[in-house]
Amino acid sequence: MPAPALDILFEDNHILVVNKPSGMLVQGDETGDKPLSELAKEYIKEKYQKPGNVFMGVVHRLDRPVSGVVLLAKTSKALARLNEQFSSRKTQKVYWAVTLRAPQPESGTLVHWLVKDAAKNITKAHPSERPGSQRAELSYSLLKAAGNKFLIEVRPITGRPHQIRVQLASLKCPIVGDLKYGAPEPLPNKSICLHARELGFEHPVSKEWLTVQAPPPKIAAWQPFQS
Repeated sequence: MPAPALDILFEDNHILVVNKPSGMLVQGDETGDKPLSELAKEYIKEKYQKPGNVFMGVVHRLDRPVSGVVLLAKTSKALARLNEQFSSRKTQKVYWAVTLRAPQPESGTLVHWLVKDAAKNITKAHPSERPGSQRAELSYSLLKAAGNKFLIEVRPITGRPHQIRVQLASLKCPIVGDLKYGAPEPLPNKSICLHARELGFEHPVSKEWLTVQAPPPKIAAWQPFQS
C-alpha cells in the first residue's frame, strides 16, 4: 500500500511544515503505524535522493484525531532553536473547532487545572488547583454559525495534553466527533473537528517571522466553514 502524499505547506533547507490529516500519528507509538515523522523522512530521501539516514526532528505534536499545521526540523540546530521557542511560548497557535453548541459567552478566556489519567488517556479539567495538576489557559471566540454547527477559534496560551478538547467540553461545547469528551456520535472517518489552523514562529536561521495556515479537512462536517 503506497504511503499517503504529504500536504506540504512550507519547505526550505531547515524546516518542513505539513498539513497533517486526522488519524495520522506525528511520532511512532505502540500501534506500529507509520507516523508523519517517518513519512517526512521518506519524502526528503526520495525528493533529494539522499543516501543513508535522514534527520527529521519533531518540534511539537497534535493528537492523532486532530488535523492541521505540524512543524518539523530538518537539522538538529533548527530543532534546538524551535524547541526553545515552543517551551518559552514564543509561538502563536490558532485552532479551529466545530461544536454542536454555541459558547456562552461567545468569547472569553478559560483557565483550568488539568489532571491527566495516563492509563485511560483522558484529561479532567478542574476549576482550582489539584495535586499533580497543570494550569491550562486559552482564549476563544465564536467565528461563525451554520445551521446547528458552530465554528470556534481557539488561541491556546499553554500547551497541555487534550487541553482544547477538555476545556471546550467544560464550556458544554464538546467538539464534533470527540466521543472522549462528550460528543454524542462519531464522525464516519473517526476524526474530530479540531484543526490546527495557523502557526506563527520565528524561522530558526533567518529569524524572519513566519505564519503558516492550513485549510481544514474536506469532509462534510467542515463543509459549512470552508473558505
